Amino acid sequence: MSEHITKSGGERVSAFWSLSRAMLLGMKRDRTATFFILLFPLVFLVFFGSVTKGSGSPHAKVAQVGAVKLFDSIQGEERAGLDKVLTITRTDDEAATLEKVRKGDYDALIKQGPDGKVELRFTAADGVRAGALQGIVDSVVQSANQAATGQKPAYVLDAQQVEDRSLKPIQFLTPGLLGWAVATGAVFGAALTLVNWRKTKVLRRLRLAPISAGTVVSSRILVSLLTAFLQTAVFLVVATSVFGLKLTGNWWLVLPLVACATLAFMSIGLLAGSVAKTEEAANGISQIIVLPMSFLSGSFFPMDGAPGWLQAVSKVMPLHYLVNTAQSVLTRGGGVMDALPTMGGLLLFAAVLTGIAWKLFKWEDA
Repeated sequence: MSEHITKSGGERVSAFWSLSRAMLLGMKRDRTATFFILLFPLVFLVFFGSVTKGSGSPHAKVAQVGAVKLFDSIQGEERAGLDKVLTITRTDDEAATLEKVRKGDYDALIKQGPDGKVELRFTAADGVRAGALQGIVDSVVQSANQAATGQKPAYVLDAQQVEDRSLKPIQFLTPGLLGWAVATGAVFGAALTLVNWRKTKVLRRLRLAPISAGTVVSSRILVSLLTAFLQTAVFLVVATSVFGLKLTGNWWLVLPLVACATLAFMSIGLLAGSVAKTEEAANGISQIIVLPMSFLSGSFFPMDGAPGWLQAVSKVMPLHYLVNTAQSVLTRGGGVMDALPTMGGLLLFAAVLTGIAWKLFKWEDA
C-alpha cells in the first residue's frame, strides 16, 4: 500500500515538473508574449527613468533688464545657489523681452526702478514654476532687507526633507511600474493560457489524463511566480544600475509581496479566462480590468490630487496596495509590519476570486 502511495506521489511530482517545463518552453517560444510580459514594462521604466533622470527643483529662465543691484551684488556661495535655480540672461530691451515672456521663451522678466523697487513680471502658464519663482525672488528680497537693516532675525527656519537627500523620481517610478508589470503578466498569462488550452482541447486531454486539477493549477502558479520574480529582478537591476535607484534595508520584502500579488492577479486572470470563450475576448476583458486599475492605482502618477471619490475607487483595487507597499519597502524604509497587512489582503482577495472562478470554470466550450 505504501509502495503504491509513494509511486502515485512520484507520478504527481513528475507530472507537475513536466507541465511546468512545458509552460515555460511555450512562453519562451511565444516571442510576442515574452515581449509584452517582460520587455514592454521595461520600456516604460527606461522611458520614464530617462525623462525624469535629471529632474529636480523647477528651474526658471529669467531675463534681467538693465542693472538690478539686488542680484548683481550676490556673490560667492549665495550666487552659486541662485544659479542652481535661476538662469539669468541680461538684456536692455524691455518691450521685446516682455513679449518673449508672453511667448514662453523666458519664465519671467526682472528689473529695478530708480526708486529701488524690484519688479517681477512672470508667466502663469506653468503654475508650479511661477510659484517657485516668486518664492525665490521674495526670499532674495527679504534677505537683502535683512542685511540692509543689520538686524539679527528673530526666528530661523531649519527645513529638511525626511527622505534621503539623494531621492529621485526613479524612487517613485520603479514600485509603480513594477506593480503594473506584475499585474499585467499574471492577469494576461492566466487568462490567455486558460482560454487557449480550452480552445485547443488541452484541458480535455488533461482531464482524461491521470493528472489532478491541483497539479495543473500549481504548475501554472509556479510559472507565474518565476515570471514575476524575473520581472522584479530585471526592474531592480536596471533601476539601480542605470537610474540610481536607492534601495532600503528591507527591500527584500518586495519578493514575498510580489508572490502574494501574483496569486491575486492570477485569480483575476482565471476569472476572465473562465467567462471568455475566445482569446480575443479574454484579451479584451483583461485589458478592461488591468488598464483602468493601473491608472487608478498610482502606477503611472500619484493619486493624491485626484477627487475623493476617485481615491475611494482606487482603494478597492489590489494594485493600489501593491504599489504603495512596494514603495514603502523599496524606498521609504518600510518593514515587515508594513508589508504583512497587504500580503494578507492580497491572499484573501486571491482566495475569494479563485473560488468564484472555480464555480464558473468549464473544461470544454459549451
